[in-house]
Amino acid sequence: MAIAELKSESLLEYCKAQSAEDSPVLKELEKYTWEQEDIPQMISGVMVGNVLQSIIFMTGAVRIVEVGMFTGYSALKMAEALPENGEVHTCELMEKHVKTAESFFKKSPHGKKITIHQGPAVQSLEQMKVHSFDMGFIDADKTNYLEYYKRCLTLIKPGGVLILDNMLWGGDVLDPHDDDAWALRKTAEFIQEDKRVFNILLPIRDGLMLCIKK
Repeated sequence: MAIAELKSESLLEYCKAQSAEDSPVLKELEKYTWEQEDIPQMISGVMVGNVLQSIIFMTGAVRIVEVGMFTGYSALKMAEALPENGEVHTCELMEKHVKTAESFFKKSPHGKKITIHQGPAVQSLEQMKVHSFDMGFIDADKTNYLEYYKRCLTLIKPGGVLILDNMLWGGDVLDPHDDDAWALRKTAEFIQEDKRVFNILLPIRDGLMLCIKK
């Protein structure tokens, strides 16, 4: 490993050490994901999770829509930051992930704030009310990112926040060679031209696109 890579890893670990820790349930869920899942790196992790919680605390968000639950880490992370009447409506296709998430949600007093919508996310989003959410988080299949963005933006209230994960895709968006990278590049370019939002792409983990709806 190159010296620059070692330094980068050390800085990341330093950042984690100087940031708020996950709850015991979230630590258990992350450990389970890394041990049991074929692609555990799909989990958001504490740095992205802390950004999501920070946005909730700063904006006073109460109702959140999420596209792509995976094993439930980000949904539970956000639920922990919500008030007692808060709601996370999360979309997930795979039954395996739904069962895993449900088992961990039951271990947390915040799990009751989470509603899982199983099935294709586009169909689930179609059933939700326009301008009914304060915040949205997208972290699902990349080829449909632009469609998820368009649909979620209609669900977010003016002044609300929409966050998209993995917008750097390991740097491949700079010179896309596969469908995922092209989809993410196309989504970023669409957002950049979208006058309905104020946006900033942050180099946190694999890239967080933060959009504030005007």
